[in-house]
Amino acid sequence: MTRRLSVVIPVLNEAPRLRRLLPKLRRHLWDQDEIIVVDGASTDDTVSVAEEGADKVLHCDRGRARQMNFGAERACGDLLWFLHADSGLRREQPAALRYLPEGPLWGRFDVRLKGRHPLFPIIGGAMNLRSRWTGIATGDQGIFVDRLLFLDVGGFPLQPLMEDVALSACLRRHGKPLCLRPRMVVDSRRWQQHGVLRTILLMWRLRWRYWRGADPAELHRIYYRDHDDGEAAPEREGGRAPG
Repeated sequence: MTRRLSVVIPVLNEAPRLRRLLPKLRRHLWDQDEIIVVDGASTDDTVSVAEEGADKVLHCDRGRARQMNFGAERACGDLLWFLHADSGLRREQPAALRYLPEGPLWGRFDVRLKGRHPLFPIIGGAMNLRSRWTGIATGDQGIFVDRLLFLDVGGFPLQPLMEDVALSACLRRHGKPLCLRPRMVVDSRRWQQHGVLRTILLMWRLRWRYWRGADPAELHRIYYRDHDDGEAAPEREGGRAPG
């Protein structure tokens, strides 16, 4: 028996990236699957692009966690797959999800960073190893979860940063994540714009403070103070930091 996938994509002013993602995603899905795009009041062509390529286009207040929860609540599939608009995927990822066993499972994919910087393979490998050791998945890794399990734990916590880490902590109480090998390609534009070593150090600092109990709202302000690139993206209102 195959899993029916509901792919949930939160967006805010992501028209160019969504235009690249949706046709590729559609080619790799089956007729029984669905693509749900949840818009957080975009001011560009995001909605019109989504209407051309998605099965459902929903609207709610911006905030990545809020948008993903909203999409999950209206999903029909038995397996939820959360993607970012800049996700790089191949047919291997949907195929790997197709025949997962039934039950309250969850997990993520390995990743590699897009680009030719010599440190990118090391960073990607470290992200994959860290995720296996800690049982923590991040949004860039294409988190998937049984829909009933997701609803049972209450979905993504409504916090402005590291909501994926918080969800992982909740899901770990129900079992270890499945760490699937097909690698998703992570957009590395922020690493390149702000400096690879600077980004690594910033993320270590934020994660350490988060595990020490710092307020996610304060960490969100620190991240965008140090990474202020002027983008109006979902991360600014409810998002994730790279890695």
